[in-house]
Amino acid sequence: MEKTNENITNIENLKDTQNIFDSLKSNFKGDIDTTDASLKTYSNDASLFEIRPRVIVFPKDSTDIKALVKWVNENKEKDPTLSITARSAGTDMSGAAIGSSIIVDFTRYMNVIVQVESEFAIVQPGCYYRDFDAATQKINRFMPAYTASREINAVGGMVGNNSGGEKAIKYGKTENFINSLKVILSDGEEYEIKSLTKAELEQKIAGGAGFETELYKKLYALITENYDEIMKAKPAVSKNSAGYYLWNVYNREAGTFDLCQLIVGSQGTLGIVSEINFRIVPTQPCSNILVVFLPSLNDVSKLVTEIVPFKPDSLETYDDKSMILAVRFFFDFFKQLGFWGAIKLGLQFIPETWMIMIGGVPKLILMIEFTGENEADVKRKLMEVEQQIKHFGFHMHIAHSSAEANKYWKIRHESFNLLRKHVKNKRTAPFIDDIIVKPEYLPEFLPKVKALLDEYKLDYTVQGHLGNGNFHIIPLMDLNSPFSADIILELSAKVYTLVNEYHGSITAEHNDGIIRTPYLLQQYGQNIVNLFQKTKETFDPQNIFNPGKKVGGTFQNIKDAIKKKN
Repeated sequence: MEKTNENITNIENLKDTQNIFDSLKSNFKGDIDTTDASLKTYSNDASLFEIRPRVIVFPKDSTDIKALVKWVNENKEKDPTLSITARSAGTDMSGAAIGSSIIVDFTRYMNVIVQVESEFAIVQPGCYYRDFDAATQKINRFMPAYTASREINAVGGMVGNNSGGEKAIKYGKTENFINSLKVILSDGEEYEIKSLTKAELEQKIAGGAGFETELYKKLYALITENYDEIMKAKPAVSKNSAGYYLWNVYNREAGTFDLCQLIVGSQGTLGIVSEINFRIVPTQPCSNILVVFLPSLNDVSKLVTEIVPFKPDSLETYDDKSMILAVRFFFDFFKQLGFWGAIKLGLQFIPETWMIMIGGVPKLILMIEFTGENEADVKRKLMEVEQQIKHFGFHMHIAHSSAEANKYWKIRHESFNLLRKHVKNKRTAPFIDDIIVKPEYLPEFLPKVKALLDEYKLDYTVQGHLGNGNFHIIPLMDLNSPFSADIILELSAKVYTLVNEYHGSITAEHNDGIIRTPYLLQQYGQNIVNLFQKTKETFDPQNIFNPGKKVGGTFQNIKDAIKKKN
């Protein structure tokens, strides 16, 4: 009898969902999907969470998004649970691309590359980066703030998270490549957001009593009245994705005011981006790497200090556990490369295998990449760095070919997958996956972080962007265990306390989402978190955009959303 009642309840809930969204169909040209299979698929992103939505919508254009936002506003009083979570490729690791109400997927229709010119490119948020990159590469240009998941992520997510990636040491993050954005705000209208001069800002504020005018007026007042406290709160690191970037909006010296710098990295909590105008830069036809094998962490900061002045394109690293995984489970590469490709790659690993046999596994493997107009120019740069740092006495090697260089990148990109595949009854749990401190602190900081992890006897790998002091640590855990949620919350708090002691940030590029929003209080303190809340309320007074991320998230939200089954 209980089962019958449960089935009746489920049917009634399904009917209620279908009924309320029937009224949306008349003004929405795109697709509306409430099938069980789709709801199950969109319950997950790349995080450790699972939240089942009520409906998936696929807008045809910005008119559809405007209609959706207005529809939610009109029905919010009738159904207070209504909200909108923008989603592109669903590769977010923080839980920002899942929600319990409406998921908006841009990849089906709003994936158009509108225009590509020598200095800029205009694209819709659902376009995969790989397709966008292929279009810009045709004129030898690219947007360099791409992630390790560049083959499967979309540009909308890159804007939402303010992605950085392996080129960030040279080029910076996505925030550095935004000319303008088209955004549907909470009044259901689309606006073009771009940097304003002092005169343009004054004109905007004096523009009347509309939503946009009030938005600029209130945010200008919020930032200027709290300017010194806001600037003091900015983490003293080269990359940061924690909180709202209030410190980036107003340049008091220049008088410029740029809300793009607030919307980038806001994870769809302030509005819905419908079109992106990226700045793009020239590519270099040749690249190569110098690989450095570090037996300990003692000289990491000195090493980085000597390398950075040469301005490498990338300064990436992975740890001894990643190297061991690559050697131990090498035959996984057969599936990707085929028999002869894998054999060729295996022969290239012989020097590293011999090195490990006679000297042990290095604690860190460092990859220093340069690009240039020709191979000779690139090799000259690599040799200059090699000469500069040879006094450390580390084993070093300049790759002889792009294929050889690629083997190191394969370890860098694949170790998380190898770890996940070969440990039974556990899954990757990204929750301290994006910490950052200044490189000078790493010799003290990293051993302390590893000691905390080892207290909980967790399997994990460490990778990162050494030039920025940004490390990705992803443990494997049995999330079905009743203790897993407590471990996640306890260990996060301990690691973030350590991060604060070294004046870093709890997230450099993966952003807050569900997993880190409650820790923003620990990062910034109550006054700044209050300013984040006021910012959210100014943009989104009815809290319709991706609630519970950036502000309003709780530790209980984390516990409730953890995915229990593999």
